[in-house]
Parts: sequence; structure tokens; C-alpha cells
Amino acid sequence: MSQSPHRWDPVSRPPRRLVLPVQLDPAGRSGPTRGAARGRIWRRTCRSHYVPSWVDSTVPEQRILEKVVPLPPGGAVTGWAACRNWGASFFDGLQPDGVTEIPVPVCIGTGRHPRSREGVRLLRDRLDPAEIAVRNAVPCTCEQRALFDAMRLAGDLRAAVVAMDMMAAARLTSLSRMRAYVETRARWDGVPQVRAALELASERSRSPNETRMRLIWELDAGLPRPLVNQPIWDERGRLLGIADLLDADAGVVGEFDGADHRGAARHSKDIGREQGLRERGLEFFRVTGPDIWVTDRVVRRMLSARNRARWLAEHERTWTATPPPGPGRAQTLDAYLDDRDWSRSVQHAAG
Repeated sequence: MSQSPHRWDPVSRPPRRLVLPVQLDPAGRSGPTRGAARGRIWRRTCRSHYVPSWVDSTVPEQRILEKVVPLPPGGAVTGWAACRNWGASFFDGLQPDGVTEIPVPVCIGTGRHPRSREGVRLLRDRLDPAEIAVRNAVPCTCEQRALFDAMRLAGDLRAAVVAMDMMAAARLTSLSRMRAYVETRARWDGVPQVRAALELASERSRSPNETRMRLIWELDAGLPRPLVNQPIWDERGRLLGIADLLDADAGVVGEFDGADHRGAARHSKDIGREQGLRERGLEFFRVTGPDIWVTDRVVRRMLSARNRARWLAEHERTWTATPPPGPGRAQTLDAYLDDRDWSRSVQHAAG
């Protein structure tokens, strides 16, 4: 039986019931009359376009559709909006506060000067028609171009790293593909930020806050690059757990506890798993959603855990990050995934 995607799955579900905005129609057949448009049945999206008032504009794909129809000839949605339309769920078009909307980026090519519109950011960069494909009824730039623009437009380096990590998590591109793509646009605005982000990115992160936690570890705490979503086995090849972040030299595990860790059953499993790993000589620190924005607090927690760590030599450890040989690896991993309520995402991480 197929499993429903978890709410934090990096691959988004196909949107349902997207509604194309329509123009006024004096006859009221293909759209509202002018009088009807002033009532409660219809909602204005942009210029003279409307959708029924029951349409949910908080659905990212619907908001994209509403903001860009009509699209300038030859133009295409790009950046976060195209990434979302390609199926990357963490591109929701909101700032990290979860409320403030990010404008929908639209590339219109060079030489065009259409009127600006609310909620849309116009980019006058070169646009190859071969890089355009229709997704969710909207012309969008291809995966690499969409991410390239998302990383260039990101407010800072960390946001650009998050964008790369989340497109990789959705299996829509890779670091090697993006590095090759950037080399074809070496002189474009924003490329230094894209290149710097690619050096910090990981193809194993599975949520924006996992990435943000890792960047605090590297950039703010100044610690060596950790392993990401790393399976940990015992000496007999049994899977003990999967660490969001693992400093194998020190023996430190970092875990990001999102909203799905708050339930009693999940919390109990987390405690049991942590205890088992501690008994094997691993040290722990945990970071929650509110913590991630208080950098000094997280740095102190990371450094404290590393100072408490046992720093065991490899031959002294009763755990290993090296997968056991043979089919046992797959069997133990499957058994562990059965105990996770977000198994699909973890399976992507550990496969």
C-alpha cells in the first residue's frame, strides 16, 4: 500500500482545483459582469482578472497563478515560484516568519518594459525559450534556471544555501548540475552568492531548519563540516538511528526538533533513541524552531556538547557511521524507517 506523503516531505503534492483567473464579461458567461465583480462572489487578483471568492489564495501554486496571469509574452515564472511549480514543497513563497509573502519572480527577458504589478518582481535578464516549460498552467523556467534565480535573489547567503538544499531534497537538481549551470552564466549579477552557497550546500538535508542548524555549526560556531542525516550502526550492523548532524570525530549528534516532534509518542521515541545512542558514547544537543533564530544560544549549546564529548578513537567506539556489508544494511534501515512517521523523507536521506 502506498504511503501518503508526510507534511514535511520535500516533494510537494500536485495541487488540486487550481482556478485560472478570468476577465470581466458583460454577458456573465466566461467571467463576472462588472456588477457581479463588485459583490462577494468574486475576488480580484490583478488588473481586470478575477477568481471566485472561495478560491484559496494561500495555496502557493494558486497565488502564483493569480499573480502572473496574464503573463507578458515570452515571459516565465522563475525563482522560488518556479521551484514550487516543479514540485519542491519548501518553496512556499513566504519569509521565514511564515506570514510575509515574497513577490513572485517573473523573467521577461531584455528589451521589454511591462507595467509593474503588486506581488510580482520583474527580472529583465536573458531568457532562452528552451529553458521554459509549462507547469500548473504557468510558463516556468527549468529547474536549474529557477534555482539559479532563487539563489541570486535570496536575501543572504544562508537563504541561498537553503534554496539549494531544498531543491536537492526534492530530487529536482544536484550540486554538480548547478555548478555546471553557473559556469555558463559566470558574469551574471548575484553569481558570487550562488557560488558561495554551493560550497556550503548539502544534498542530504531534508528541511530548511536542518540546513540553518548546520550553517550555525559551520559559520557561527566555526566547527568542521558535519555529516548530514547520517545513519549510525552498532558493531553488529544494527541501525541505531539517523543523526540530523553528526560530528564523527568528537562523537556529537545534533537534532533539530520541529513541530512533528512535539507529540507524546514521537517525543517518547526520540528520548529512547537518544538514550540508546548516549549509552554508546555519543553526546547530544537539540535545537527547536524558536532556537534557530537565537544564534548565540545555539552556538553555546553546540560548543558545550562538543566539550562534553568523549572523542573516542575509532577502535574504541561501539558505534559506526560506516554501513555494514551485505543486505543487512537495507534490512536494518527498513526496520528503522518503519518506526518513523516521516519515513519517506528519511529514506531519501539514507538511500
